[in-house]
Amino acid sequence: MARPILPGRPFPLGATWDGSGTNFALYSENATRVELCLFDNRLKRERERIEVRENTAFVWHCYVPGANPGQQYGYRVHGPFEPKRGLRFNPAKLLVDPYAKAVSGAIDWTKPIFPYRFGGDDADLTLDKRDSSPGMPKSVVVNPYFDWDNDRAPRIPLRESVIYELHVRGFSKLNEKLPEGLRGTYAGLASPASIKYLKRLGITAVELMPVHHFIDDKYLIDKGLRNYWGYNTLNYFSPEPRYSSAGDTGGQVSEFKAMVRALHREGIEVILDVVYNHTAEGNHLGPMLSFRGIDNTTYYRLTDDPRYYMDYTGTGNSLNVRHPQVLKLIMDSLRYWVTEMHVDGFRFDLAATLARELHDVDRLSAFFDIIHQDPVVSRVKLIAEPWDVGEGGYQVGNFPVLWAEWNGKYRDTVRRFWKGDEGQLSDLAYRLTGSSDLYQNDGRKPYASINFVTAHDGFTLQDLVSYNEKHNEANGENNQDGANDNHSWNMGAEGTTDDDEIIAARERQKRNLLATLLLSQGVPMVLMGDEMGRTQQGNNNAYCQDNEISWNDWKPTQQKRQFLDFAARLIELKRGHPNLRRRKFSSDRTAHPGVVKDLAWYRPDGEEMTEADWTASWARSVGLMFNGNTLDELDDLARPVVDNSFLILVNSHHEPVTYKLPDSPLGHGWETVVNTTCLEDPFRRSAAAGEVEVGPRSLILLCEPRERHAVPTAG
Repeated sequence: MARPILPGRPFPLGATWDGSGTNFALYSENATRVELCLFDNRLKRERERIEVRENTAFVWHCYVPGANPGQQYGYRVHGPFEPKRGLRFNPAKLLVDPYAKAVSGAIDWTKPIFPYRFGGDDADLTLDKRDSSPGMPKSVVVNPYFDWDNDRAPRIPLRESVIYELHVRGFSKLNEKLPEGLRGTYAGLASPASIKYLKRLGITAVELMPVHHFIDDKYLIDKGLRNYWGYNTLNYFSPEPRYSSAGDTGGQVSEFKAMVRALHREGIEVILDVVYNHTAEGNHLGPMLSFRGIDNTTYYRLTDDPRYYMDYTGTGNSLNVRHPQVLKLIMDSLRYWVTEMHVDGFRFDLAATLARELHDVDRLSAFFDIIHQDPVVSRVKLIAEPWDVGEGGYQVGNFPVLWAEWNGKYRDTVRRFWKGDEGQLSDLAYRLTGSSDLYQNDGRKPYASINFVTAHDGFTLQDLVSYNEKHNEANGENNQDGANDNHSWNMGAEGTTDDDEIIAARERQKRNLLATLLLSQGVPMVLMGDEMGRTQQGNNNAYCQDNEISWNDWKPTQQKRQFLDFAARLIELKRGHPNLRRRKFSSDRTAHPGVVKDLAWYRPDGEEMTEADWTASWARSVGLMFNGNTLDELDDLARPVVDNSFLILVNSHHEPVTYKLPDSPLGHGWETVVNTTCLEDPFRRSAAAGEVEVGPRSLILLCEPRERHAVPTAG
């Protein structure tokens, strides 16, 4: 006897198990009929097809008794196939539930997963009636219950954060301190060895490259490559199963939660890089996997000719954020990852796309309004990648309050300054002090600026000082992909070299770049592996390199140990001094005699910079003093916050520069804290009186003790 199928509820969307059975709910505004397909979990064959008869406010729903966690399912959605009107329903194609909490299996591109027959200029207007289910991933019913063991979010203020951009697989794949089965997984990241390493480095948050379930593009599979980065999302609720050591039928959910719990116990936050701007279904010639077959005109931005898709992302489509259901999908996903998966924030890929109401980027778009009003999402860290590929898409500095931004101007200015380009000093002043030119007028603070010199997209730090040109031949695109203008400098040899002088120059330059990053006001972001010299062999677009090109090389060397120690001690210095992570912007950069300043700029002769000095021909060197006695901050007990004063001397010239030291604010004198020319012991403390020579292309940090004759420490 067939089991009874009950009406169920329209909310929540997705598959919700209650201990006795599962409620299924799917939104489709234009569908005429919906079928729920249940699969044999072992044979992957469809064993039952259920007519979903209830429809409430465009939500098709039913309750299936006895459908338990692990049950694999999908949908077939009926409706008009009229591509010229934007309607592309095809019930022959199995569809992944947009609200599935787990997805099992990979796409088989040899199966008929496209809704049309190949051939001819108008192929997408034809209907393919072959069953796609043998080649499709399946949605999975999950058990939502998990023992969080009193998990508490670290809730580290953004201004105190040091972010580490990390790829789950690439981070631990080659780490022999982990059991082989855990390498490259969520459990591997949560392992004692991994956490010990992150704690030693001193970061406060890991920013995970995409972990929403994504797919490998056909053109990559055909070339024997994979989508390593993961910016090709199929589902916004399910953790990517390729990073799971516990299988793909729900185990990926509990393993991800266990990873978050383990990191939280050590005071490390988890930020997700999320891709709500487009999906893996591509343009009008793409496959039918989920949204396209469920309700194409609802989920995607279409052009004036609805046969085609708006593409602000360079991937073939853009989600239709103007539609209430798409906004609901995004917000439901964000809330799910906060409330059920306990993540601490999000970095939004190509966030300018989400802000487009019509064509222009609108700071007051519905997307921002909803996030700011949401009691859950508005309270976590919100970081925008503030650009897309559409017209007017570069929006650095233009996102609203509550948001921080990847500061691309910071990256470019710091790279160009240390490369030795002319005319960078004036802009560098803004970048060192929190980019007030971008954020101050909008009521935001220095920590709105996520400062970075390197990120997943581009050269690693090691490659930035080792290559003049990109070397992306391994990607199979004749080295045509990836950025051409990287503001990099190989220091005299392209790639690896045995020249000791060049090696030493590169190590010094890496120290200059990392020290600048961690001594600047704002929130520093360090790229995975930069702290131990990870190289991608000159590949600046390793999106498809799921191999040693992208993975961390954990083999120890003296050079790696030295630079890791340098990075860890810089991070300790940053975190230990509120003067290096201020809550407010400082005063202007010009001289005002008789005024006690919170910062001051100095020429090599010890005099304060004038406006004319910023564009002088010699202007490749400057001194910046942060006064630790004028922070205008209170601690948790309402006491004024004071700190050591710091003097940063930077010199990108090929010759040394001698600085006459200005008087220290308290009159206690200066002591050298960091000197990037000293590769063996860059943190050796020494008193500095009168003058200091800043070596060619180097940085010196000096500190004034709070008490006379005291040696400052980080913290």
